[in-house]
Amino acid sequence: MTAIKVALSTASVFPERTPDAFEAAARLGYDGLEIMVTADPVSQDAAVLRKLSDYHAIPVVAVHAPNLLITQRVWGRDPWAKLERSRDLAAALGARVVVVHPPFRWQREYAKDFQAGLAAMATEGDVVFAVENLYPLLRGETEIAAYAPHWNPVEMDCDAVTLDVSHASVSGSDVLAMAEDLGSRLAHVHLGDGTKPGLPDEHLVPGRGNQPCAELLSWLSRTGYSGHVVLEVSTHRVPTAADRQADLAESLAFARRHLKRARSAGAGRRG
Repeated sequence: MTAIKVALSTASVFPERTPDAFEAAARLGYDGLEIMVTADPVSQDAAVLRKLSDYHAIPVVAVHAPNLLITQRVWGRDPWAKLERSRDLAAALGARVVVVHPPFRWQREYAKDFQAGLAAMATEGDVVFAVENLYPLLRGETEIAAYAPHWNPVEMDCDAVTLDVSHASVSGSDVLAMAEDLGSRLAHVHLGDGTKPGLPDEHLVPGRGNQPCAELLSWLSRTGYSGHVVLEVSTHRVPTAADRQADLAESLAFARRHLKRARSAGAGRRG
């Protein structure tokens, strides 16, 4: 076990569903679960999620608001209403973090008020809205401004950030430099791997790409990071359910190994 808890995103079991994520997390020994709110009714239902959490003894540590293109119709079209419902769901489940994406540029009013609106919502309860880093979109060699005020929350005036390693790979960003720049604003981490700038967003099992996943975990342990590390890996193309379980087990082992190694090294230096 490590001081930093390691959770599983329900997105990591797709195309399986939310109950399957609870079952996988319990079987493999994850410390918690992040709920990606999707069209799956279970992902939206606090009462059912509480029953699953209690049955499997797996706490819900975060809720990912339905900000993806494929979830634009989930909980209506009003982006602020989506965040309010995500906050209410998180509070009902005892989760401390809502993961939120920067607005799309075409969401002009939402984008204009995004930073001030999040700051105001942060005063209304104990749930933290952690803005996730995304990436620029390219048409040929031309960058398309798809998000506003920016795809990178390091450049934004927001109190809390979710750092996604796979997204940093897509944007060609130095994820360690991002973590250091964020400092105390770093509230949540999505761990996955990638091999190159540009789409697709790979979300590989950590250690299978070229991102400094081990180094990031070590840095988190050394610097007193108090949030969760959430495995958000893509398993939808694996041949069998057994292969999916193997990938999720490997991901958990990687995270725990490198978090523990950093703690052990620190203890040795203090001795």
